[in-house]
Order: sequence, then C-alpha cells, then structure tokens
Amino acid sequence: MEKAYLTETIKERAIIVGIANQQQSETQTKEYLDELEFLVKTAGAETIKSFSQKVDKPNPKTFVGSGKINEIKLFVEKEDIDIVIFDDELSPSQLRNIERILEVRILDRNNLILDIFAARAQTAHAKVQVELAQYEYLMPRLTRMWTHLQKQKGGMGMRGPGETEIETDRRIIRDKITKLKEQLKKIDKQMATQRKGRGQMIRVALVGYTNVGKSTIMNMLSKSEVFAENKLFATLDTTVRKVVIENLPFLLSDTVGFIRKLPHSLVESFKSTLDEVREADILIHVVDVSHPNFEEQIEVVENTLNEIDDNKKPTYLVFNKIDQFKYIKKDEDDLTPMLRENYSLDDLKNTWMSKTNVNSIFISAIEKQNIDEFKQLIYKKVKEIHIKRYPYNNFLY
Repeated sequence: MEKAYLTETIKERAIIVGIANQQQSETQTKEYLDELEFLVKTAGAETIKSFSQKVDKPNPKTFVGSGKINEIKLFVEKEDIDIVIFDDELSPSQLRNIERILEVRILDRNNLILDIFAARAQTAHAKVQVELAQYEYLMPRLTRMWTHLQKQKGGMGMRGPGETEIETDRRIIRDKITKLKEQLKKIDKQMATQRKGRGQMIRVALVGYTNVGKSTIMNMLSKSEVFAENKLFATLDTTVRKVVIENLPFLLSDTVGFIRKLPHSLVESFKSTLDEVREADILIHVVDVSHPNFEEQIEVVENTLNEIDDNKKPTYLVFNKIDQFKYIKKDEDDLTPMLRENYSLDDLKNTWMSKTNVNSIFISAIEKQNIDEFKQLIYKKVKEIHIKRYPYNNFLY
C-alpha cells in the first residue's frame, strides 16, 4: 500500500512594520497594518506579528529607530521569521541597511503589491503591465539585488524579473523597459480598436476600492461568471459585458480595484487598462459600507480617478454590503460624542451622505437587496444619455 504524502505548501512566516507620525495617526497606522496583513494573506503568507512605532519622521537609515529595529531582530531570530514587510516604500539604502541587520528577506508595501499583481496577471496585457512596473521598481534597487540573487529560491517578493545576475545590469533592464513599453503600445492600440468596434452602446464602468464587491455586481447584472473572491485584487484585467435592462443594452466594465499607497509605477502601467474608466459615459463607484473606514476608501478612489481622468462625468455611489453593516447603539443617557461606530445605516443616509452632490443607493449584491432600485437608477441614467446622443434611435424605450 502506497504512503500518502502531504503536498500542502508551507506558508512563509511574516511580520509587518509601520509607523505613526504627523501625517498618520496611531489609529490610522493600525488600520493600515490591518490592510497590509490582508495583502500578506492575499500573497499567500502568514502574518505572525505586527510592529509599530510613533516617530516624527522615518529613520533615514532603518525606517524605524535603532531600539525598534533591534526588537524586531530579536523576534525574527526567536520565531524563525522568513520575511519582514514594511507598510511604506523603503529607499534603496534603507532596504540594504535593514536587510543587513535582520538577515532575512525585506519587502515594502509597493513590492508586496507588485508581487500580488504578478501572481494574479492572467492575460498578456496584464503580464506586460506588471513586468514593466516590476522593472521600473527594480532599477534604483539594483545594488541591493547584486549580492543576494544567488540566495533567491522563490517565495513572496521573488516573482518576475531579477532571477539571474546578468539581468541586474542597468543597460539590460533599460532595454527591457523600452521593449515592454513598445509591446504595451501595440497591445493598447489593439484594445483601443476593440473599444471603437463596440458600436453605439453607452458605457458604464464599475470603479472602487479593492474587494468592495464590483465583480459580484458585474456577475449579478450581466448574469456572467466573473472571478470574485474575498481577496485583494481578485480582478486585474478589465472585464466588459453587454447588459440589457428593459430592452436597453449598454456595456458594463469591471476595472481593477484601487488601494491606498498604490505604487505610482502600477498606476502608470495600468493606465491603458483604465482607459475603460476614461472612456466610460457613467461611473458606478462601489463602496463597501460595512468597512469601518469606507470614507477614506472613497477619498482614495476619487483621488486616483482624478489622476487618471480629468473629465468630470456622471458618478453614482453604490454602497454595497449593507447586509454586513454593523454599529454599536448608544444608550440615551450616554452624553459622550457620537463616534463612527455609533451611526446606524439610517443615520449615515441622513447625515453627510444626504448632503453630497453625488447620487447614492444602498444595496447588497450578495443578498439581492435593493437590486431593482439599483437597476432602475442605471436604466434611467443610460437612457438619458442615449436619448441625447442618438435622438433618432429611441425605438428601444
């Protein structure tokens, strides 16, 4: 009788590190580290512990102070940690110094996100975009890579370029970047031709922070099976589907999710993917209303949209996951100020949300709550644009 062998991959053991300073409070630092832990989980590793330190500004040599880096070193040695991940971008010199002290693999938030993108890229377009961003990230860090390439045996942060010493030559990498940009231009032209060939239908784009339920909404409206899971960046490539509501057809696109501190090189590389956003007639900004910091996520998305598209277009806020919304009701005798967690869904609807100029609707894509109202909102807005653009083609209504 043959023996059964376990083939489950052993997860890398990681610790995460962040700082609180004048630009980032201790509460925000904790929230950011929670998100970083989710990124680590998405990348396939296990977070053993998080470290944070309150400082006026990052230490130019080791990001955190000497006492904190020694504390981290002791924990790394005691707990057999494989990798240490910092929540902010590290300079090349900081990377070298920290790696020399801790003697384990060091990643920063940017490198981790790039690694996740590399693992998630499926199409030729996404793979070229990610590879370009990786090489641009690698360029200023070549001195770090020189002495450690022979030690690379896979693992998180090791996907993509940088496997052999010859590839760390600046000239070769510059040539690769040039070729990748040329390749990306060709693919972009092909995709632009595809977009032009879609006829006269109105375009609606789903945008939002990562993991807010855009793909679930896409599946619900288009009755298709777009990949969706409870991980960050489940979708990299823009998916476009034809949707029909009350005999009115339009194109619905599901775009890559945004995230705070998104590496600029990724924003640049993925601008072609986000052409669906620029060329859309209507934007549906999906928000996870159950997330404790959805207001900040809204701001991150709006800032990113302003960066990639200066043209103002109709935008509608869709607050998803109302079935998961929770709040703590205050006692009537409690005279302390109301906190974010004390507001009910109705309170939120009647406070700042009602004062904004952006139309909003509250739904649960999973539980199919308020979906008919949501569909009618889309239908009404698509119809308005269609009538203005094609006044002689109104037989559909």
